[in-house]
Parts: sequence; C-alpha cells; structure tokens
Amino acid sequence: MARVIAEITEVRGSGQCSAGHRVGERFVFTQEKTPALCPWALGALLAPAAVLLNGGRFYWAEGDEPTLWACPDPDITVVFRLYREEE
Repeated sequence: MARVIAEITEVRGSGQCSAGHRVGERFVFTQEKTPALCPWALGALLAPAAVLLNGGRFYWAEGDEPTLWACPDPDITVVFRLYREEE
C-alpha cells in the first residue's frame, strides 16, 4: 500500500507559521486518511497527494523525485516536499 509523505523543508517570511508548523515535521497521506494539518496547507496538498497516491507523476519531476509545494500564505509560506513511499 502506498503513502505520501509531506515534509516541511522551509518556512519563508519573517515570523512563524500561524499554525505552528516547523521545518522537519512530516505528515502522512494514505488512501484512508489525511493528516492533521493546517486547513490552508491541507487544501494546497490534497490534489498533488492524491495524484501520487494513485501512481501519477508530475511532468517536471524526473522519475520519482520529490516535488515541492507550498501553503498559500503570502507572508509566512510553508514549503513541503512531497514523495510517495510503498509500505
């Protein structure tokens, strides 16, 4: 069974994420559950996580390399690295 890992790689801007997310945190998406994550970040990650969970790829990524996605906060932006893992 596959799962998608969303790992925070960077928090851009001056200050902290309003939801308290920090670099190094990891969140797991599976076919059965979504992680407890800020609703704005979750909204930004649901579609790409679904693509990866269902075996899809992104044309700009070579092979299975991770892709970067960000929450929509223009002041304090949290950047996530998404990749698929087989359990």
